[in-house]
Amino acid sequence: MSGAIKKLKFKRALLAILAAGCSGLHAAPVSTNSAPADRVLVVEPSSMPLAGGTAILTIGVLHRVDGVFVGSYKVSVSPYFFKNEKGKLAIIVSDESMAKINHGKVATIIGTATTNGKGGITRHVDATATPASINRGMIKLWFMAGDRAMVFQPAYHFTINPAAEDLVQR
Repeated sequence: MSGAIKKLKFKRALLAILAAGCSGLHAAPVSTNSAPADRVLVVEPSSMPLAGGTAILTIGVLHRVDGVFVGSYKVSVSPYFFKNEKGKLAIIVSDESMAKINHGKVATIIGTATTNGKGGITRHVDATATPASINRGMIKLWFMAGDRAMVFQPAYHFTINPAAEDLVQR
């Protein structure tokens, strides 16, 4: 990429940032009831011990649509690879719960995890979000797999949606 193109992209990004900052001078206060559309939820991988093994929960980037964070998940069970599963995750975070989290208060939330494939199994998921700041914290997720409670306690953080970041760079 030539130097002139890099400078042009930099100037556009800088102007977008300045315009966003200046627009707040006369705008109404931003609501803390919901996550801005340009943020996504990232949940770090987490593990839990099993008899003779370990289960690792990996959650893809979660996008908020109508009060529900949606994305994919994967549970890898070592050495019992035949117990591995993948699927779709939907965590309901109402505007009220989002406001609690944004104000540093613990919020109890629920959702579902549905396995991929024909005849996918849908499990109820309970969660408690404990914010450390407006952008990060810990989340405790638990669900039943057969007769076993699966409990994971990963860190989470909000970040800029890569699609929104691309718009700023154009």
